[in-house]
Amino acid sequence: MSYRRFDNDDIVVSADSITSPAWSNNAVTLTSFYTSSTQTGADSGKYYYYVYNSETAASQEIQFAVAYGNKLGSGSALYDAGISGSSYSSTVYGQFRTLINGDEDTNFTFDESGSSVTPNSIVALSVQRARFKEKLLPGSLTLKLSTPSGSGVLPLTDNSKDLATDTFVDAGRVYSLYSGEAGTVNNTSTEYGKMYPDVGILILNGDRLVTDGFIEGFDASSNNTALNNNNRIYNAISGGAHFSVRSDETLTSNFVFVRARNSEFNYSTNPSNITGSGELRHSVMIDNPQGYITQVGLYNDSNDLLAVAKLSTPLLKDFTKESLIRIKLDY
Repeated sequence: MSYRRFDNDDIVVSADSITSPAWSNNAVTLTSFYTSSTQTGADSGKYYYYVYNSETAASQEIQFAVAYGNKLGSGSALYDAGISGSSYSSTVYGQFRTLINGDEDTNFTFDESGSSVTPNSIVALSVQRARFKEKLLPGSLTLKLSTPSGSGVLPLTDNSKDLATDTFVDAGRVYSLYSGEAGTVNNTSTEYGKMYPDVGILILNGDRLVTDGFIEGFDASSNNTALNNNNRIYNAISGGAHFSVRSDETLTSNFVFVRARNSEFNYSTNPSNITGSGELRHSVMIDNPQGYITQVGLYNDSNDLLAVAKLSTPLLKDFTKESLIRIKLDY
C-alpha cells in the first residue's frame, strides 16, 4: 500500500448558502391545505393540528402545524378541574415561550402603534423540520389569512429587508410580521406577529387577529371548556389559500486535492504481481510500468480508512504522467 501525506494546501474548505422551496415537491407556495381526521380527532388534536399538502393518504406529507396557546389557560379543558389555568392552551403557550425566550417568565409581546401589548392568545405555526432544513429564508415569507366570510384577506411578511441589525432571542434571530408580501412591508403600525427563522416558527398575536376579524373569535374567556380553536386558526389559513416561504441551509464542503506525481504510484502493490522469489511477474512492468487509478482512499494518522472516492473511469498512470484528483466531501 502506498501512502502520501496531504500538505496544508491540499485541503480547502468551502461554504455555500443554498435556498429552495420549503414545501413538498419543490412547491414555492401552498394553496391547498388538508388535515387528517385521525389526528384532529385524537388527543393530540387538542394541542395542535398537522397541515398536509394532499388529501390522498399515499401522497400526504406534513408541511406545518398550527396550535392555539393562552397564557391564562383559557379556551381549553383543564387537566384538573381544581387547578385553574392548567390546560392544553397554557401548556402550548408555556412550551413556545420556553423554546423561544429561554425562560418561563418572558411573555410574548407585540407592538401596536408604538405601544407594547401582551395578548393572552397566541397562534403558533411550526414548519415541519424536513421542510425548513437549517432555517427559513427571511424575506421570502407570504402568509395570507382570510376572514371567516372570505370577504377580506390579510397578507403577512417579515421585516428582515428593512433592518440594518438583526435582533436575537434564545431561539436565534427574530423579525416582526407586518402587512405585506415577500419581504415588502406595507404598514408597520400593527405588528401581527414574529418570525423565528432559525427554528422555523411563526408566533402571531391571536387577540389582534380576532379583533381585526381575520380569525373567528376565540372563546378564550371560557376556562375548562374544550373549544376547537385550532380549527379556527386552520380555517383562516386555508381560506387565505397562500403560504409561501423558502428554506435556507449552508452546505459546507471539503475539497481534497490528491496529487500523484510522475514518479509516484506507478507500480502495483498487489501481491499477485510478485513471484515467490520476489521478482515482478510481468517483465513489461520493469522499465515502463503502467497502472490505472480507480479509487482513492483517505486515511488518518493511524492508517484507518475514513473514506473512499471512486473515479468514474480508470485513470492511466505511468512515469510520463501526473494526475490531480479533486475529491469533494459535503456535510
